[in-house]
Amino acid sequence: MLLSSNAAANDPLGALYVRRMWALAIGVLVFATAQVVYAQVNGLPQLRRDGLDWGYDVFFYAMAAVLYGRGDRAERAGAIMMGAVMLVAGLDTLVDLAWKIREPRAIEPLALGFSAATAAVSGFVYVGLLLPFRESENPLIEATWVSARNGMISSAVYAGVTLFARLAASRIVEYGLDVFAAALSFQAAYVILRDALRQRGKA
Repeated sequence: MLLSSNAAANDPLGALYVRRMWALAIGVLVFATAQVVYAQVNGLPQLRRDGLDWGYDVFFYAMAAVLYGRGDRAERAGAIMMGAVMLVAGLDTLVDLAWKIREPRAIEPLALGFSAATAAVSGFVYVGLLLPFRESENPLIEATWVSARNGMISSAVYAGVTLFARLAASRIVEYGLDVFAAALSFQAAYVILRDALRQRGKA
C-alpha cells in the first residue's frame, strides 16, 4: 500500500511485512472497536478497558506499515517511538494496578474469560505472522517482533492463571500478573531502544 512499488519489487519480504502490518492494524481496530462498543452498551468497564488496550497494537502495526521502506532514519525513529510507547504501556499498567489496589473492582467473570482467551489467541497470531521476520536487523521489524513475542508470553500467562487469580479470594496473584506485564513492557522497551540507538550510532 504505502510501500513504494520500487521498494516492493526490490524487497518482496518487506512488501509481505507491510501487508501483514496493515492486516493486523485494521483487523485489531475493527475487533477492538466492537469490543469497546459492546462493553459500553452493557456496562462492563473492565472489558472496555481491555478493549482500549488494543490501541497499542493498532498504533504499532499501522506505524510500522507506514514507515517501513521510508529510509533508515524513518525506520529508526519508528522503532524509538515504539520503545517509548512500550514504556508508556508499562507505566499505564502500573497506574491501573495502583487504582485497583486503592479501589478494588467488581469481577466480571464472562468478560474476564473473553479477554483472557482473545489476548492469548491474538498473541500467537501476532507471533505466527511475524515469524518470517524474526531474524531481521531492521530496527522497525525488530520492534514489532519483540512486542509481539512479549505479548504472546504475557497473554499466555494471563490466559493460564488470570481467571483463577481474579476469582480467588486474594488479589495478590492478580496484582503480581500486572507487575509481570509491566516488567515485560519495560524489558521490550529497553531492547527496542537499545538496538535502535546502537544502529543510529553506526549510521
